[in-house]
Amino acid sequence: MEMAIWLTVVMGVVPLVLWLLWWWNNVWYWLVITTIRSSKGGTMLPPGHMGLPILGETLTFLWYFKFLRRPEDYINSKRQKYGDGIGMYKTHLFGRPSVIAFLPSTNKFVLRDNESFKYGWAMVELVGKTSLTGVHGKAHLRLRSFVSRSINQPNALRRIGLAVQPRMISALQSWTKCHDITFYDEMKKVTFENIGMYFASIEPGPTLDRLNKYFAGMISGLRAYPLNIPGFTFHHALQCRRKIEAIFREVLDERRNNYINGEDQPINDLMDGLMNLKDEEGNHLSDTEVLDNMTSILLGGYESTALVTMWAVYYLAKYPEVLQKLRDENMALKKSNSEQLVTSDEILKLEYTIKVVDETIRLANIAGFLLRITTKDLEYKGYTIPKGWNMILWLRNVHIDPKIFDDPLCFNPDRWNGSMLPENFQAFGYGPRICAGNMVARLQVALFLHHLSTGYKWKLVNPDAKVKYLPHPKPEDGLKITIEKL
Repeated sequence: MEMAIWLTVVMGVVPLVLWLLWWWNNVWYWLVITTIRSSKGGTMLPPGHMGLPILGETLTFLWYFKFLRRPEDYINSKRQKYGDGIGMYKTHLFGRPSVIAFLPSTNKFVLRDNESFKYGWAMVELVGKTSLTGVHGKAHLRLRSFVSRSINQPNALRRIGLAVQPRMISALQSWTKCHDITFYDEMKKVTFENIGMYFASIEPGPTLDRLNKYFAGMISGLRAYPLNIPGFTFHHALQCRRKIEAIFREVLDERRNNYINGEDQPINDLMDGLMNLKDEEGNHLSDTEVLDNMTSILLGGYESTALVTMWAVYYLAKYPEVLQKLRDENMALKKSNSEQLVTSDEILKLEYTIKVVDETIRLANIAGFLLRITTKDLEYKGYTIPKGWNMILWLRNVHIDPKIFDDPLCFNPDRWNGSMLPENFQAFGYGPRICAGNMVARLQVALFLHHLSTGYKWKLVNPDAKVKYLPHPKPEDGLKITIEKL
């Protein structure tokens, strides 16, 4: 009898309490935000719901992303309930009241306004307040110009293109000696060794291994709930960030001391460039600024490049007709070039190869969404976006929306034959803060595909492996493949 009573309580009362909390949280924000702003001539909040107090819609988000593994259904459930309308919904995610933007035009509105929408505190806390991500105005323009010249302009791409290929070639040769490999893990090693070399001249060894470990921990915090409490992912990410900074500070101090003592000549890598960068008044960057930017730039180029390369290998294994067209184009280049290494100019002229890279970036959706925070109350199409709220730009929807792309879940590089509106491809952002390393990322993936397609064949060990979507999408097995020479 007592068991039946308790069961009735659990099955009836608990859901009722949760529903009341869910309902009250929405009413609370309506009273506090909408009413106050209406009295000042403001407007209504966007449609949507705030979820439970404190937790917001975190549980719903995790349900779609982690348990159902159908991330598209999260935003589609809102679209079915509220319609597309202004392309925004209110919610509560990642510890803050938020507005989700999911249409190209709405995302464009946010990404073009560098003053009203800035990076959220959690992101800045991890990458550094004085990094390219964290600064604004003249400081941002100066840093961005330098980074672009260092890694994204033709001369830089030529230098980087030749520097990264030996490790790619060596890795491919070594992989054929194994029965099978976990491609994601192996590609991360190759990518990080290359980045460590041409950004900070750190050769493979214990220091680079520690940095690799700490960057992996830091990356896990980018999509975590921002609680700086021991035991939580975000706290661990902050600890990893401090260890990364400590390693870079040792390298920085040693390099500066050697220069002062005349023991070394400038190395002319990214760290040297940051150390020598000056503002309009002739002042050098502080050590904190150098370290923050080293951390943020490595973070931006490390995980994303490895993930895009992994998905390219996955899709090419799934679409053999695409692989054959890619192989034919690259074989033609190989026959016309007697050298083992190819140049960035040669690779970037391979039209179909670049289409494969861009189609991989579109479909893989490595950056599923971007996070900004509002610096003031804003109005958009008759609705208020309150100051201090998260602005979550849902890029996944842009890249797989059937209204924008025909058969969007199909891997089809030929869809890039026509002109593509910039606002319909937002993987690198849009506007003044578009990724400063977008070309070097494309180049590295294209170079790897050149050497892979012209010298090797491979197949997936688990072609039906499920996909994990947090913190970034990847097959559950890390993409196990068998690989052998052609």
